[in-house]
Amino acid sequence: MMKFSDLNLNDKLMKGIEEAGFTTLMPVQEETLVHTLKGRDAYVQSQTGTGKTAAFLITIFHSFLAENDPRKKKSALIVAPTRELALQIEKEAKVLGHHLDFKIGCFYGGVGYNTQERLLKEGVNVIVGTPGRLLDFHQKRKLDFSRINILVIDEADRMFDMGFLPDIRRILDNVTRGSVGQAMLFSATLDAATRSIAREYMKNPAKIEIMPEQITVDKITQMLYHVAEQEKMNLMLGILKKELPRNALIFTNMKHEADRVARHLEHNGYKCQHISGDLPQSKRMRVIDNFKAGNLPFLVATDVAARGLHIDDLELIINYDLPGDCENYVHRIGRTARAGKSGKAISLACEKYIYNLEAIEEFLGMKIPVAYADDDLYLEDKAEGMTIHKPMRRGRGGRDKKSHGKSSPRSKTRPRKPAAKEKTAPTTKKHAKGESKKRPHKEPADFRHPSKKKTKRSQKVTTLEDRLEYYKKKYGDNFKVKQTTQKTGKPSLIKKITGFFKKKK
Repeated sequence: MMKFSDLNLNDKLMKGIEEAGFTTLMPVQEETLVHTLKGRDAYVQSQTGTGKTAAFLITIFHSFLAENDPRKKKSALIVAPTRELALQIEKEAKVLGHHLDFKIGCFYGGVGYNTQERLLKEGVNVIVGTPGRLLDFHQKRKLDFSRINILVIDEADRMFDMGFLPDIRRILDNVTRGSVGQAMLFSATLDAATRSIAREYMKNPAKIEIMPEQITVDKITQMLYHVAEQEKMNLMLGILKKELPRNALIFTNMKHEADRVARHLEHNGYKCQHISGDLPQSKRMRVIDNFKAGNLPFLVATDVAARGLHIDDLELIINYDLPGDCENYVHRIGRTARAGKSGKAISLACEKYIYNLEAIEEFLGMKIPVAYADDDLYLEDKAEGMTIHKPMRRGRGGRDKKSHGKSSPRSKTRPRKPAAKEKTAPTTKKHAKGESKKRPHKEPADFRHPSKKKTKRSQKVTTLEDRLEYYKKKYGDNFKVKQTTQKTGKPSLIKKITGFFKKKK
């Protein structure tokens, strides 16, 4: 294994590396630095927690120190998808560059402009920020992209998923017109959009691929339970009682489900909150800081909200929902077992998301070990049947707002009178003055009833026996089903499957 002392770096930079606790290069650092320290462009496939942040920061500081002309202003731009990741990069940059005479600043939305504008006016060498705020400053002529020497795009695939591809292209168009000498792009997957960016904007880049299987399979104990959707909360409560984790990160596919799961856990005695993409930045940062500090042991999150979330010594990951994207499964369980440590990931496979499992196992190149949950593992959900999810109302701009009024299905309210039928106006090409056609209200996709969503079935099914045989063949002989769960009395997975076939007939 190569050591940082073998790289012939500046003494002050080496001092910062040592204070950060880095001695031996991780695979992504070794394969990247051999090219980038020579000034070559690179696009790298690597996940969070593999050491890629240090790889591009060391490259930036090394390049600054190698510049002979002290009068030339040295500047690097690091673009990140979320405020949390940008702050994490800034924090690591200040540790590695602690003994260097370079200014580092972080720029993101959700806060006022004054402090950040003052920082830009004073001069910043390493600019870390999110696309929206960086473009705001560029349009106001507070930040000149054409004067950037080194450009880094971090978590490129996630930025594209979040709709930032046009913003990234605008930044790249302006940066590459100027004096940029080196560009680096880091992404968990090298998809078509990522390769296209590398091909269009980079000069003879080195392609580096660190496969995700090397990160997850060997270091993380994976386990999977087959469970009916209605019993997932009961099973998760039993798992938490059995495992007794000091902390746990729980993933859901939908933001409203993250809120619901967190509220149920709170009502069952677990100190828990949730984060999702539409949560205000200030509140999301408070929740994450509390989770990192250990003040909040349990956190429920969606994939977008958890991107760039670095938690040391995270004991347990629970996939409450199996993700539809097999690579997101890798991102999720990669939150534990960081920096060579071990970890545990438990997934709950219900009838709603069971069809995602085959692609995940194919991507991993292995079958996730199946565990059987007996009746004792299903605990009573104290929030069962309670209306604990706050009702949502539509606000301006289509945003969902929490209603502050009291509402209850049993509240004593006077029933509304049925609306009188409107008189039908004579058919004309033009509407009367002051009238306009109103489109029927359409709920956002996240809040539609599951039955209204189109589900892509990977394989046609015929009989119950065929499906049970299929499950046993695909997921092992340990796959067992029960008619009911004794403690909850709810229909279990076999009942769900039986009901599905009855509907089909």
